[in-house]
Amino acid sequence: MDSFEMTKIAGSVLSALLLIFGARTIIEMNVGHVGEKPGYSLPGFEPAAKVEKAEATAKPDAPAGDAAPAAAPATADAKPAGTKAAEAPKDTTAKDAAAAPKDAPAPAKDAAVAPAAAGGGDDVLALLAKASADNGKAVFGKCKSCHLVEKGKTSSVGPNLWGIVNRAKGSYEGFKYSEGMAAKGGNWTFADLSAFIRNPKAYVPGTKMVFNGIDNPADEADVIAYLATLADTPVALPK
Repeated sequence: MDSFEMTKIAGSVLSALLLIFGARTIIEMNVGHVGEKPGYSLPGFEPAAKVEKAEATAKPDAPAGDAAPAAAPATADAKPAGTKAAEAPKDTTAKDAAAAPKDAPAPAKDAAVAPAAAGGGDDVLALLAKASADNGKAVFGKCKSCHLVEKGKTSSVGPNLWGIVNRAKGSYEGFKYSEGMAAKGGNWTFADLSAFIRNPKAYVPGTKMVFNGIDNPADEADVIAYLATLADTPVALPK
């Protein structure tokens, strides 16, 4: 076989191969193919089509930046009706409520002083029948720094109280009384003692006695019962 024949055979084979592969390529180009899904997505990478779809879905009719300022004035200017009502108590505070008692009637304690200053506390006089001189002696302990109770002893800060019941007011010898006490007049009856022990300054204005008084009726009655024993012949208590 000469070279010419060999060339013809080789050309035929190449032509056949070109025809086969060429036809296959044309078929694949016409039919098309679906791209393979990538094994994994790179971090931070999103396909452009997916990003555009997400933006189209999330994007509102009006920009978010314009919507926020629109809501702010509504919060600042349109206060709920309940807000102003809640602030109202600031004008009616506990301080104002605490000031009210200044104009209120006097406490019960002060109210009890008035009848005592006029002629003795009736509540105390009613308790004398059951008063305890022993308890009165204990309560009188707060008075011992100014008053002596032994017969014949010279007065100290205050006058000696021996024989005080039914004694003339401002009459203890050697003691200098205040002008108010000296001018009071009368004897120390149970009613007078009750009025003076209850509120010394109210009963004798200008008195030198700095004691504020005893505001417990039972203790006051007990003290008067004790004072009634300070005599050669103790004074009998009312029945």
